[in-house]
Amino acid sequence: MNKSKIILSAILAMCGIVIFKLATAQHDHGHRASSTDTRVTVEFPPAMKEHTLANMRDHLLAIAQIQEAMADGQYDKAAQIAELRLGQTALKAHGAHENAKYMPKGMQDVGTQMHRNASKFAIEVQNTGATGDLKPALLALSKTTQACVACHAGYKLK
Repeated sequence: MNKSKIILSAILAMCGIVIFKLATAQHDHGHRASSTDTRVTVEFPPAMKEHTLANMRDHLLAIAQIQEAMADGQYDKAAQIAELRLGQTALKAHGAHENAKYMPKGMQDVGTQMHRNASKFAIEVQNTGATGDLKPALLALSKTTQACVACHAGYKLK
């Protein structure tokens, strides 16, 4: 394994640890006492709630697959996963227009930003294949996951 792959693997592992710690902190916060949970409750019809939760689980899986593809130097594969499963291309498949009817504006905005950031990441990670510079792609991926964290920190589905 060459030096750049070792560095990339270490960076991706650290990103995963940070995301895990943020998710764990939010999870712990939400289960200590319901009176301390200040997130906005958003009510979806039951079938739409299940569909939305399944989409979010797929987003997490997509991020893990993107990190794996990047670690293997498969930047085009990472870009394809990002655009088709997280980016603006994914909006129709996720039923974003229908879901938006039930979301507060702030939740809509952060969701839209996540999809835009994922599309920007797809471009940046493709550029990595030509330039060899991972930093812009990692920054774009971080902005994508920051939108996820912001949404989960501010909203919960009922």
